[in-house]
Amino acid sequence: MNTLLPIHFAPLQGFTEAAYRNAHAASFGGIDTYHTPFVRIERGEFRNKDIRDIEPDNNTVPHLIPQLIAPDTEKAERIISLFIEKGYKEASINLGCPFPMLAKRHNGSGILPYPEEVKALLAVIEKYPELRFSVKMRLGWEQADECLALVPLLNSLPLEHITLHPRLGRQEYKGTVDLNGFAAFYEACSHPLIYNGDLHTVEEIQQIADRFPKLSAIMIGRGLLANPALALEYKEGRSFSPDEIRQRLKAMHAAVFHHYQEQIQGGDAQLVTKMKAFWEYPAALIERKTWKAIHKSTTLDKYNVAVRMAF
Repeated sequence: MNTLLPIHFAPLQGFTEAAYRNAHAASFGGIDTYHTPFVRIERGEFRNKDIRDIEPDNNTVPHLIPQLIAPDTEKAERIISLFIEKGYKEASINLGCPFPMLAKRHNGSGILPYPEEVKALLAVIEKYPELRFSVKMRLGWEQADECLALVPLLNSLPLEHITLHPRLGRQEYKGTVDLNGFAAFYEACSHPLIYNGDLHTVEEIQQIADRFPKLSAIMIGRGLLANPALALEYKEGRSFSPDEIRQRLKAMHAAVFHHYQEQIQGGDAQLVTKMKAFWEYPAALIERKTWKAIHKSTTLDKYNVAVRMAF
């Protein structure tokens, strides 16, 4: 049997917050490393929800790496100082976020066409030898060879690993992944490399592992949101029955619901809105009619009735 690769759970803004990560680890697992959605400076300040999300007391997963996004060293250093204050020993720098509002300000993948700006930003890595740094990136913003122009810089830095999503930033999540673009970076990169992008089945994970045998790990985002059992199915070499997935999903949902029921002060409508995000991706795990009923819920009572139908 092939050696199994470690599995990382990709961060997705609005979905993989601490409550979700903790519940996933308890009900499904199979994940070697979870990553937080990025912490950023907004209007000169940290967002309170970002601080809560990385608070060690709020996280119970076995291994968590906090992520930052910044267009310059000043903002990056403020976030790094927060990570150190919270006791973290490692950090991920986001060079991959495709959201236009951030990218146009040279955050995430929006900085990739500007090698000098990338160099200035990543200079923070050598200023904090007490932290282990990694980078999460895309092939580029406009062109797939933008990442190749950065290889000499990246290879010269003391990075733990690089995660590459083989799309362009301007694609966001549309179109197909560019495996030839990934292969070019894979051959040139001297750091441990993690593949991320469009993995929804154990077979697809194995195909990537077979094609790129030097990979150090696999990162999965939307595929795990759609099927939270995916990493465990890969690790255990079996497909879970729909009933087993539903039972585990029920426990996971209960944990997330209980967390937000205690935390949200804005009333039932805000709780229902928050919980609908839980169901955004796993539509295939429940009947279509039930999924629609959940998303059409306007009150907590209607939401609870729809969720009982799902389970």
